[in-house]
Amino acid sequence: MPVGVDEAGKGPALGSMFAAAVSVTSRDALPEGVADSKRLSPARREHLVGRLREADGIDVGVAEITTDRIDDPETDMNGLAVEAHARAIAAAIGDPDHTADVVCDACDTDADRFAHRVADATPVAATVEAFHGADDDDPLVGAASVIAKVERDAHVATLAAEYGDVGSGYPSDPTTRRFLSAYVDDHGELPPFARASWSTCADVLAAAEQSGLEEF
Repeated sequence: MPVGVDEAGKGPALGSMFAAAVSVTSRDALPEGVADSKRLSPARREHLVGRLREADGIDVGVAEITTDRIDDPETDMNGLAVEAHARAIAAAIGDPDHTADVVCDACDTDADRFAHRVADATPVAATVEAFHGADDDDPLVGAASVIAKVERDAHVATLAAEYGDVGSGYPSDPTTRRFLSAYVDDHGELPPFARASWSTCADVLAAAEQSGLEEF
């Protein structure tokens, strides 16, 4: 059974990371227009997700890695990416008697190492290949990237509905940095969905503490 896997949200300072796996009875089951999520508009991604989730011959699995897991000092992001991929593959396959032929977008500088780690962690029989840029080159991995991106975007939208505009959550996003600074100024601590172990969050917290000391 062919399976494509990708993640979204490995690098942000805010919120969860998501991995998605898309399994198909045949690659012909994929809807037309599937591509790397970065090449598609939000509306197009939402449309494709609806078709992927409703189509016969396609199954989707999603795994979420929360900020608590990310901040656990016993974990690292490459290991968590492996865990997320393995969980998503298992969710997409469902039947443990099925054998999966998996293609991943590599989340490690060493693509072969990442593939071996995902194969070892996956609780179903699977052959795994990993490539850099697989989300661009393989439509099945592209389909997984679309699912993962929409899941991550929905997660961020839920946070924004409760806390106000948090931006994309990425450290390079000025809106995210402004949100973090304002939240720490108002509450004296990071928001509960911040990755406290990220340098961006630690720097904002340290700057607020220093500013407070300078007032005395």
